[in-house]
Amino acid sequence: MALAIFFASLDQDTNLARKIVVIDDPVSSLDDHRTLSTVHEVCALAQRVTQVIVLSHSKPFLCALWEGTDPTLRSAFTLERATSGSTLRGWDVNQDLITDHDRRHALLRDYVHTAQGDRREVAEALRPSLEAFMRVAYPQYFTPGFLLGPFRGLCEQRVNTPDQILDQGDIDELRRLTDYANRFHHDSNPAYRTQAINDTELVDFARRTLAFTTR
Repeated sequence: MALAIFFASLDQDTNLARKIVVIDDPVSSLDDHRTLSTVHEVCALAQRVTQVIVLSHSKPFLCALWEGTDPTLRSAFTLERATSGSTLRGWDVNQDLITDHDRRHALLRDYVHTAQGDRREVAEALRPSLEAFMRVAYPQYFTPGFLLGPFRGLCEQRVNTPDQILDQGDIDELRRLTDYANRFHHDSNPAYRTQAINDTELVDFARRTLAFTTR
């Protein structure tokens, strides 16, 4: 309510175009579904005033605001702890917009195409990459918390039916990829941290994982 009144009061300001508006943590007490509306209101306000300064503890809100504003008219800063007190530094918002899935995918690509990257990190990225792909490609079947094994079982049940999810060739490849990736995952191998890694084998499975998840 307080935020709505604040925006309404700005509409009454006949000198609004010359004003600098400071908005302090506007989503701290809002329900999640109000956040996008607030982003829209702030972006619209930015077109009507000299400058808008938004302060917030909510990184997702600030990232959404960043994506909704003119790239030529925006700047971002973060307050960080210094040796004595705090300091204001430039914030690379685009780096925070990169997801874990983006980073894992880049890790696999670099390893396959440029031989760059830590072998164990690459091996441990295989299973999460497959899971993240399934969540996007088959959200109605691969729900949050679902595992690759049960998903394959569901796919097997529906092969050659009107409700087929994956064909048998894809299921077989997914099984092979999962069997290898499970060597380097704590859920399936207690000794995953010390599992031996062969470079030639890892490159092959990393390439096949990329092919499977970029179809």
